[in-house]
Amino acid sequence: MNKQTQITADWSADLLCPLHPEPRSIAIVTDAWSPQVNGVVRTLSTTCEMLRDWGHEVTVISPEHYPSVPAPTYPEIRLALTWPGEVGRRLTAIEPDAVHIATEGPLGFAARSYCLNRKVPFTTAYHTQFPEYFARRTGLSADVFWPYIRWFHRPAQRIMVATQSIRDQLREQGLTRLSHWSRGVDLACFTTDAPPPDEYADIRGPILLYVGRIAVEKNIEAFLACDYPGTKVVVGDGPALAELKARFPDALFLGRKTGKQLAGCYAGADVFVFPSKTDTFGLVMIEALACGTPVAAYPVAGPVDIVNERVGALSEDLARAIDAARYCDRGECASYGAAYSWEAATRQFLSGLVALQEEECASLRAVPAI
Repeated sequence: MNKQTQITADWSADLLCPLHPEPRSIAIVTDAWSPQVNGVVRTLSTTCEMLRDWGHEVTVISPEHYPSVPAPTYPEIRLALTWPGEVGRRLTAIEPDAVHIATEGPLGFAARSYCLNRKVPFTTAYHTQFPEYFARRTGLSADVFWPYIRWFHRPAQRIMVATQSIRDQLREQGLTRLSHWSRGVDLACFTTDAPPPDEYADIRGPILLYVGRIAVEKNIEAFLACDYPGTKVVVGDGPALAELKARFPDALFLGRKTGKQLAGCYAGADVFVFPSKTDTFGLVMIEALACGTPVAAYPVAGPVDIVNERVGALSEDLARAIDAARYCDRGECASYGAAYSWEAATRQFLSGLVALQEEECASLRAVPAI
């Protein structure tokens, strides 16, 4: 049994877990929320929508409720200005059956402090490779940032992770209370017959596509500098956009796309290239696959858990990965991508939550927030 088969066998029960009638009231605390556009926000917003459709009461505590300042070097991300007591007042008013802390930012920190002070259990999620993310932005070693990640997540009753490689990595860091929470695809939108954008009509093939945030931690320059014939297309927006457009004038930058327009960008491309080394999953990869487009990526966390030789290629040489991915069967890619269900992923999220006992709910309300 190979590693990928073993992973599937180990976690198959998660995909089949029943829809939980409880908890009914769920508080999700996140520093990543609309109008931010990224995989974390899309995952959380889709999960919340599905939970509400199933009859759960979901309250999201996000930066939209508080004064905020732009994150250094990343102004599109707003950092909430608050104290634990402010978040605590909202949790007290909600009286949730479960508390989930989605991010390690100011709001997540405040909710963590409040719950620990009142001995209220909570769950967390590890959405982003923050040590590598900050290493790219600061020039420091990723080892500098791991102590904060360990400190932040260690008190959680469960830490939700999307892939086996991230699970293994967190175990190596001493974080062992882990729960599987995968991702899904909107199969009504991301289809093989989505019409390609007009810009594709007159460009030289093969069409090599990147979709996502245009930011330094996404390693897009490795894709754009790759010596491979054809046209490189970039879909998305972000703080590195102007610099990359100036450095790579031969690439086609289409800006932000959503819905069927985004699906058409995927479906009309020959290969989807995912150069990031800081993602824990890579939602865009399974969207591309659902549209029938094979994936080329580095052999790192995220791609190694999703991409196999039938639907793409992995290599430290990105040009070699692109070349190999072009030979994949697009029908098989589409079938593989369609196997990722938001319904199954949301059941996994519910399964990972920890329901508060009566005395814990009382503890949450007992001490006024200060």
